[in-house]
Amino acid sequence: QVQLVESGGGLVQAGGSLRLSCESSSRSYAMGWFRQAPGKEREFVAAIKRNDGSTYYATSLKGRFTISRDNAKNTVYLQMNSLKPEDTAVYYCATSNSPFSANYYYARNYASWGQGTQVTVSS
Repeated sequence: QVQLVESGGGLVQAGGSLRLSCESSSRSYAMGWFRQAPGKEREFVAAIKRNDGSTYYATSLKGRFTISRDNAKNTVYLQMNSLKPEDTAVYYCATSNSPFSANYYYARNYASWGQGTQVTVSS
C-alpha cells in the first residue's frame, strides 16, 4: 500500500504564494495534484512524470502553478503563486501507474491518494 504524505497548506492572502509537498513511500510513473473545493468535484491541477520530468497542467492554472519533483526523495512539489480566493480547496496528491500522459488529467487513473491539505486564500 502506497502512502502519501502532503504538507505545506495553510492560510494565505490573495496574491500570496504557497508550496505544497507530497512524499510517496514508493515510485510511480507519475504523480499528480488535484483539488476539491466545497460542493465541487475534484479537479486536476498538475502532474509530472518520473522518468523525464514532463509536466502537465490544467489550462486555467498554467503560469501560476508549477509542479516539480525530487526523485531521490520520491517527493513532488506544487509551487502556487498569485493565489486567488477561488484557489481555496483541499489539495490532494496522487500516484499514477500509467505511462500514458493522456491519463493524468483524470482522477480515476490514479491508484493512491494522500489525505489532502487545506489551502485557504483570503480576499
